[in-house]
Amino acid sequence: MRCLAPRPAGSYLPEPQGSGQCATMELGPLEGGYLELLNSSADPLQLYHLYDQTDLAREEFELCSEPDMDTINCEQFSRLLCDIEGDEETREAYANIAELDQYVFQDSQRDGLSKDMFVEHIGLEEIISESVEALEEKTSQKRPFPEELPVDSKHRKLAEPLAVPVVTGTFLVGSVSGSSPRSCLSPPAVFNKEPASSPNWLGENVLMSVPPSSPLLSCLSLPAGHIQIVPTLPQGLWQISGAGTGVSGMVIYQGEMPQGSQVLPSGGPALHSLPKSPERPGSTSPFAPSATDLPGMPEPALTSRANMTERVEKFRSSLRDRYQAEPAGPEDILVEVELVRARLERSISKSQERELATPDWAERQPARGGLAEVLLAAGDRPRQRETRVVAVLGKAGQGKSRWAREVSRAWARGQLPQYDFVFAFPCHCLDRAGDAYRLRDLLFSLGPEPLPADEEVFSYILRRPDRVLLILDGFEGLEGQDGLLHAACAPTSSEPHSVRGLLAGLFQRKLLRGCTLLLTARPRGRLAQSLSKADALFEVTGFSAEQAETYLTRHLEHAGAPGHREKALERLRRQPFLLSHSHSPTLCRAVSQLSEALLARGGEAELPSTLTGLYVGLLGPAAREGPPGALAALARLAWERGRRHRGTLPDSQLPAADVRAWAVAKGLVRPSPGAGDTELAFSSFLLQCFLGAVWLSLSSDIKDKELPQYLALTPRKKRPYDNWLEGVPRFLAGLLFQPHGRCLGALVGPAAATLAARKQKVLSRYLRRLQPGTLPAGRLLELLHCARETLDTGLWQHVVQGLPAHLSFLGTRLTPPNAYVLGSALEAAGRDFSLDLCSTGIDPSGLGSLVGLSCVTRFRAALSDMVGLWESLQQRGEAKLLRAVEQKFTIEPFKAKSLKDVEDLGNLVQIQRTRSSSEDTAGELPAVRDLKKLEFALGPISGPQAFPKLVRILEAFSSLQHLDLDSLSENKIGDEGVELLSATFPQLKALETLNLSQNNITDAGACKLAEALPSLAASLLRLSLYNNCICDTGAESLAHALPDMVSLRVLDVQYNKFTAAGAQQLAASLRKCPHMETLEMWTPTIPFGVHEHLQQLDPRISLK
Repeated sequence: MRCLAPRPAGSYLPEPQGSGQCATMELGPLEGGYLELLNSSADPLQLYHLYDQTDLAREEFELCSEPDMDTINCEQFSRLLCDIEGDEETREAYANIAELDQYVFQDSQRDGLSKDMFVEHIGLEEIISESVEALEEKTSQKRPFPEELPVDSKHRKLAEPLAVPVVTGTFLVGSVSGSSPRSCLSPPAVFNKEPASSPNWLGENVLMSVPPSSPLLSCLSLPAGHIQIVPTLPQGLWQISGAGTGVSGMVIYQGEMPQGSQVLPSGGPALHSLPKSPERPGSTSPFAPSATDLPGMPEPALTSRANMTERVEKFRSSLRDRYQAEPAGPEDILVEVELVRARLERSISKSQERELATPDWAERQPARGGLAEVLLAAGDRPRQRETRVVAVLGKAGQGKSRWAREVSRAWARGQLPQYDFVFAFPCHCLDRAGDAYRLRDLLFSLGPEPLPADEEVFSYILRRPDRVLLILDGFEGLEGQDGLLHAACAPTSSEPHSVRGLLAGLFQRKLLRGCTLLLTARPRGRLAQSLSKADALFEVTGFSAEQAETYLTRHLEHAGAPGHREKALERLRRQPFLLSHSHSPTLCRAVSQLSEALLARGGEAELPSTLTGLYVGLLGPAAREGPPGALAALARLAWERGRRHRGTLPDSQLPAADVRAWAVAKGLVRPSPGAGDTELAFSSFLLQCFLGAVWLSLSSDIKDKELPQYLALTPRKKRPYDNWLEGVPRFLAGLLFQPHGRCLGALVGPAAATLAARKQKVLSRYLRRLQPGTLPAGRLLELLHCARETLDTGLWQHVVQGLPAHLSFLGTRLTPPNAYVLGSALEAAGRDFSLDLCSTGIDPSGLGSLVGLSCVTRFRAALSDMVGLWESLQQRGEAKLLRAVEQKFTIEPFKAKSLKDVEDLGNLVQIQRTRSSSEDTAGELPAVRDLKKLEFALGPISGPQAFPKLVRILEAFSSLQHLDLDSLSENKIGDEGVELLSATFPQLKALETLNLSQNNITDAGACKLAEALPSLAASLLRLSLYNNCICDTGAESLAHALPDMVSLRVLDVQYNKFTAAGAQQLAASLRKCPHMETLEMWTPTIPFGVHEHLQQLDPRISLK
């Protein structure tokens, strides 16, 4: 096979001739590359791919040269491309060339012709025009190309038809007779076995049908003779060496062959010289190399997909079988977890850091399409051949790993046809030392199990990276994840590097560029940069109360005890604390396991009321059956590995074989995926946290003064404890404070009672010295959880009595367990509270339980969440609770930062209007009636669109005192917005402050405002028109209105465009307003001397 490639200076390319021999043609130096070739005078037909049928197996690239010149083969050319791939300017040049190529040939896509054949655009029409008398004229719809271009060597017409037939991808071009054209038969008539209406047509000619939109003739007459039907044509330009021997014509039909007959009956010989299409990606034009030649070229130049070979398909099938053969774990009987789209927001402490945002419940965007929607987000690439990164986030135990395994199984079941290969890696398998790894090792050797693959499979993956999905599960456990976007990476797939360098190459889009990366991770405060730069973010939401009960039911059915379902559910409902924690699938599984164990024992034993009691109930029987000291040894390993941010432990670190056998048999540890018998993993993250807390309770190595730091409530500024095992504080408080005999003693016996009692006193002194009112919202919630785990009434009362009267959880996630423990604390305090629940993500059930408490007298929450709550209460008929919630709810102060905020405010007003018109005693909603301050800060894009909606509901806020329309990004409501606002002034009788700064108001708006200001004469105290476009006319209008504004105290017209004349008008009007205190009117269009003179006349004029 011969291919087009840029040549060094003095080299030559083959020119196809009728005999198939190569002639030479000077192409010039390499430095111009493909752009030089595009502008050259080379004949495109002479530069296209020629099929060398004498050696199909080799498919190697040969370049003809003179005997004294050097040649460059395919391997050398590929190495040359790899060398220049790292050069940003070179890559951009190739991308520009590919875009130019796509632009040049984009007309063909509208005409229905194949883009892959250059001859269809340059020269094909002229070839046929010399052999056929009737041509249909084609008019260009976009631009006069190529017909109206000047005739030069590059766009010259071919003077003579080809000596042999050539296949163009959809047509066959060859010698034609001068016979007159006939009426074109429809394709079904051509391929039908039954005789046509004209029985002599085969003896006279053969007709070729082409699309009407083609610039070619609709019918072409070919000479009479034997006919051969070719149902499948190869792609590219092919020389038919055997054509003409016994064959005088061919039928070419663009489209699907009729089922009735694939080959027309003919006595002529078959054309055995037509080659099969080679299994390699094609090019879009002679100026763009194929995917095999240029693996790093941009996508516009790589459009065709290579067919899979038998080896590739065999490897793909074995990979599918492996995923389908994975054993289902205990969590795989579960209810499907839900995903919502997540977004990032800037950290409050450091502006450069980005954290996971906490949307309100009604603002969530559930991925109702599940896996399909997640991967659909991966397909929305802004640019072709760009790597797409999708991250699925969630706290420990939310089911991320199970979801990632389900992705692999879904692909194995054929549900992800957009991917040819899916490679899944637990990230703990990728922590390997050394610098001798290549991309092939990452894909086939470093995963859970080595995959047998040869070079042919790897080559296919390199050619089609867009068909590859890589899953990295547990990304937070990868060491050094923060620096992957800037770390040194492997520039090519063949160069050895560290595993970290290979991952950096993937994230920096230098390796497998165009693949999809799917990450699962546990967010802990600031996201790693590689996660924050992801193209799409999703979050696992956990279970609802209904889903938790469904899970328990299925667990009992799987265990063979479906008859105890109602009894188990009743026990769970009597422990609302555990039911709220069943929001986590891991804890839901633990509750189900303990419920099953209690049912098996019989009796009326209840579920424990704390998390500590839950895990003591699960591990107590196992600890009594294990070897002496086994639980303590496992707890030490859990703590030590957790300090290193590891959830796995080498098998060699276990003290004895019987300890290992006991831990595996009891389900405390299990073989780590991909490590065989050499490494074990804790069965869940929360179990590791519990065992770590057991070790802190038992260890004599932990000094008393160091123990409080592990509660992570008041972190030290120097060398703070990172709290990677985030469940340890609650378990530690429960183990040390709950009665020793049925808690820590049930695990390790009575020997540790003395040591535990001493540590309990240390923590008790520390907790009693804390001031809950000084803690941030997140740590306050953690303190409440720790205090509740202790089951110490005195300590619990000490903590809840220290709660401040106003509690703000703005921006803090209130999960179901958080909402439950907060409600318990408020009830136990026995006094009134006000709550700010905006941007907490609290679910409707938790919101209703909190705001329904009698001790909560006032609260703020998201408007959309409240509308949903009211509708729910109305549907359930809870009129008393509905009235109580309406009386407590407030939106004071309200700041509209998005179009949705304005719409929610409009919905609230609509609810009030509906309520007032439907009830016998009309009354206003307190939230609407009592609103006193309203801010509008939507910016220059959304501001002008949303402001009319806000104006339509302003009259409903009868108590509004402060209307702030100023924004740092400038709302720009303009003169139209001022005119709309002015019409509402008669209804805003309580308005005291009106801020219209930075709104692009001109004289027209100022005049409208001045006309309406007397409606506010009795209430308005402050008016700001800072930084607008008011000139002398507007200043004069305001000056005329000032004497009527008897209540106005401050007027700010700084940074406008009026001159000294307008300033003098305002100053003169000020002398008629003894009630005014300040007139701020410095502006750069007024000379400073005039400013000083006016200020000397009236000191109330401020020049600040």
